Order: sequence, then C-alpha cells, then structure tokens
Amino acid sequence: MTTAASVTSPASATSVRRVTVASMVGTSLESFDFYVFAYFSAYFVGPLFFAPLGTVAAQLTAFLTIAVAFVIRPVGAIIFGYMGDRLGRRATLLWTVGIMGIATGLIGVLPTYDQAGWFGAALLILLRLAQGISLGGEWGGSILLATEHASPVKRAFYAAIPQLGSPIGSILSAGVFIAMTLALPADQLSAWGWRIPFLLALPLLAVSLYLRWSIDETPVFRNVVAQGRRDRLPFLTMFRERPLAMAIAVGAALLGIGSYSLMNTYTINYGTAQLGFAYSDLLLATTIGGLLQLVTIPLFGVWAARIGSARVVAWGALGTLLIAFPIYFVLQSANFGVLVALMIVGGILPTMSWAALGGLMNDLFPDHFRYSALSFAYALAATVSGFVPVLTLSLGQATGFAWWHPGVVLAVMSAITLLAAWAARRYTAARAQTEPAAVGADS
Repeated sequence: MTTAASVTSPASATSVRRVTVASMVGTSLESFDFYVFAYFSAYFVGPLFFAPLGTVAAQLTAFLTIAVAFVIRPVGAIIFGYMGDRLGRRATLLWTVGIMGIATGLIGVLPTYDQAGWFGAALLILLRLAQGISLGGEWGGSILLATEHASPVKRAFYAAIPQLGSPIGSILSAGVFIAMTLALPADQLSAWGWRIPFLLALPLLAVSLYLRWSIDETPVFRNVVAQGRRDRLPFLTMFRERPLAMAIAVGAALLGIGSYSLMNTYTINYGTAQLGFAYSDLLLATTIGGLLQLVTIPLFGVWAARIGSARVVAWGALGTLLIAFPIYFVLQSANFGVLVALMIVGGILPTMSWAALGGLMNDLFPDHFRYSALSFAYALAATVSGFVPVLTLSLGQATGFAWWHPGVVLAVMSAITLLAAWAARRYTAARAQTEPAAVGADS
C-alpha cells in the first residue's frame, strides 16, 4: 500500500507541459491510426476484403474487424501494464506507439480480395490484433505520464489533456478522408486512394517517437523504484487489493469509449445507408464536433480540478442519458445544419465523462500497480465498446431500423457510467477516511 513516504515533488511547470504535450501527441497518433480504420471500415473494408460474403454480411464482418482490436486489448493491457509498473511509463509508451504506427502503415500496403483472395483479409485481422495490443497499454500510460509529473491539485486537469488525442485523431482522420473524397473520384478512392491515410501513420510515428524519447521518467515511478515497492505481478495485486475499484473503473469508462464507437462508426454507416445522408456530410459534421472538443476537454479538466473528476463524469453521463433518444429522433429528418448541431450536442455531453475519466481512475488506484489497473480497466471497457457497432446494427435489423434503436444503446451506456461515477466518488471518499496518507499521496 502506498504511504505518505511515496509523495514525490512535482516536476517544474515547463517540464509538466512538455511531458503533457508528448503524451497528447502520442495519444493523437494512436487515435488517428485507430479512427482511420473506423472510417475505413464503415465504407471500404466490406467491399475490398470481404465482398464474397454479400453486402450485409460483409458490413457485419467489417464491424467485427473493429471488435477484434478491442477484444485483444486486455492482453495488451496485461503485457504493457506489467512493463509500465516494472520497467517504467516512458519506455513502455515507446513500445505502444511504435507498434501502432507500424501496424497502421502496413495496412496501407495490404492486398485486397481481388488481388490476393482471403490472404489480405487474414493479414488485416493480424494487423488489427497488433493495433489492439498496442492500444491496451497506451491510454493508461499516457494518463500517468501526464499526471505523475504534476502536483496533486492539478492532476485532474492534466489527466484531461491526453484525452485531446481522441478528437485530434478523429479530426485528422476525418479531414484526410474529406480531402480525399473531394480530390479523388470514387473509383480511384476504392482502387488505391484508401491506402494514403494508413501510410501517413509512418511520418507521424517518427514525430511521436522523438517526443516521447526526449522526456524523463515520471517522478512517481522513480520513487516507487527507489523505495523498492514494485510488485512482481501487478496484474494479480490489483485484483487482490482493489477488486471493487476495478469494477467501478470499467463502468466509468464505458460511455466515453462506447459513445465514440456509436457516433464515429455506427452512426456514420447508419446515416448513409438508412437515412440517406452523404458520407462527406457526416464526416464533416463529426469533424466540426471534434473541433469543439479541443476547447471543451481542457475546460472540463479545469472543472474536474475544482469539483472532482467523479462529479464531472457523472454530470456528463446524466446529460447523455437525457438526450439519448431525442437526438436520434431529430436525426431522422435533419438537414445539414441540424446534423452538425446534433453531432455537437451528442458529442459534448459524453466528452464531459471522457475528459474527467483519467482523473477518476487515477484516484482509484495506488502508484505501484496503477499502470496495470488503469490499462486493464480501460481495456475491458473498450472490449465491450468494440461490439457497440455490431450490437447496434443487430438491434437495428431486429427492429426494422426503428428511429430509437441507437438511443437504447447510448442510454444503457450512460446509465452504467452514471452509476459507476457515483460509486467512484463514494469509494474514494471512504478510502480517504480510512487511509488518508495513502490517498493524499496518490490523488
């Protein structure tokens, strides 16, 4: 158990900002790589790699290639969680971003079904597994890289900054596809143009590796090493010491991750296939919503530093629960202006829960197995979220694509996160009363 002796002096303000930028840039690259495939799967994966299965089955299989990378995340969380708690945050994050960048670049050179039959599809699944393993260790490490350099009073704010990586990645990937759809005719886009976004991951990888190589290990981890408090098997320790906290963390993460799967993958496909929106309009609306997040995420981080991360997560979940059904009802007859407004409203409330998630989870676990705990809890929530497009599509088919079917999925995720945020606040308050020195050191 962490003691008061584990309190470390925070790094200088300049160092904290530099580390936070490195953390955010790396997370942005990971998000760019992952969202490139999300947009890609909604439009290209089925026809290019799984065409013999038929239109509907090919689309379902395309969504399952998203789920594959989510399912494998817990394995990556175990591997990189161990590395992060034993070898250090910085070294581990060099591995995670490297694997993601290389795997994404290789997707850009895969042969399609017409070129190599099922061989290309098999390689695609293998590379998706590599991406998922990488993501299993990326998020938790990025949060710790930022928070463990900061003073306790500012950690909730700095925990929000790496969350900017998700909208930045989404904006970059959507922007690339919008530019390509404007620059290339459909036949060239499906013939070779789709490869360009994946190949762009390679120069972005070089930038991210440089930034992460140039920073120092966190003061918190150095102190854990100096005091000989590293666990031999942190994965087992976290379940032995904080099983309830693990369950709370998984529930708290569900909305923030799942809403992205619902909005950026399923809703884009649903909007084009069922509602008749132009694919480029949906991408543009999503991009505008992402731009707004660049402002709201830091603001929500400031709010979390003032009132507590768990409260901000709870408010975001409650707001999303209230708009889950109205937003999809209005979407049925929306013009482009209304579509943009819906993407903003439907994005800003889950973003509230997303922005404060890192601070909430950081408060739940002590430093000597925190990397493993954050990574595994987040990976479990991501695994569930990976099936959101498939489950929502199945529900849509079962209900004749009734207007409310995506709202059911969004409402359920919101309710689970709301309950988890309430439990997190009570849990951390109880720990503060029984173990004030430990909580003060870790929060």
